[in-house]
Amino acid sequence: MTATIARPRRVVVVEQALILARRSVMNTWRQPASWIPSIIFPLMMAAIYSAQFERVTDLPQFPEVDSFLQFILPATILQGISFNAGEAGSALATDIETGFFDRLMTSPVGRQSVLIGRLAGAATFSALLAAVLMLVFLVFGAAPDGGLPSALAIVLIAAALSLSVGGISVAVALKTGSAEATQAVFPLTFIAIFVSSAFFPTELMSGWYQTAAEANPFTLIIDPTRRLAIEGFSFADLGQALFWVAVVGVFTLGLSYRAYLGRLRRA
Repeated sequence: MTATIARPRRVVVVEQALILARRSVMNTWRQPASWIPSIIFPLMMAAIYSAQFERVTDLPQFPEVDSFLQFILPATILQGISFNAGEAGSALATDIETGFFDRLMTSPVGRQSVLIGRLAGAATFSALLAAVLMLVFLVFGAAPDGGLPSALAIVLIAAALSLSVGGISVAVALKTGSAEATQAVFPLTFIAIFVSSAFFPTELMSGWYQTAAEANPFTLIIDPTRRLAIEGFSFADLGQALFWVAVVGVFTLGLSYRAYLGRLRRA
């Protein structure tokens, strides 16, 4: 007789989540149309803004930077990651539409591993995209002053932010089961980034735009991330950025988890 060794449930859930995360990464990689715009579009905007606003770096209230391109480095990376994070929800909605999600529910796969695997896959792919964007900026001479530690910190923040932003699209996907409805979340992220300090310091803004930008969670994340790029590595700035990412994530991932429980009850 062969003895069967029962493994802890948590170990099994983690293994299943890793397998599903790998599936998510590979599926995204095989669909370049879903992630190439997350690289091209932010880089095009960075090039345009750098050409138009290079001279504003001479203003007294503008932070001391090597170039305007260096100033918008963190914002460009976080913008690209935010765009790509929506693909986690779109891919999940596609799984629901094709029936793959229901097949998972009828299999012995741990229920937690399905949601964790999807989000982990999105975070992993976002980290890869952030690294690619960072390399492009390095080629054009916009390197973080903190060197490798600052670059790795920015990639870490980007990966964490993808979880928070992805939580919104995943919640919509689970609630509606529609890829089209999930893609409608993209304009909200687009607007939120523009009404922030992503491409201009709030000190040089005025009126309602300044008020909205200062209260925008993206500003609270981008500002310390930018300091990592233009002032050097700091655990305080890294911690501040990750703290606000976590604050946003508690809300968005909470929504996605509630939507997931609702989807399980319906399934």
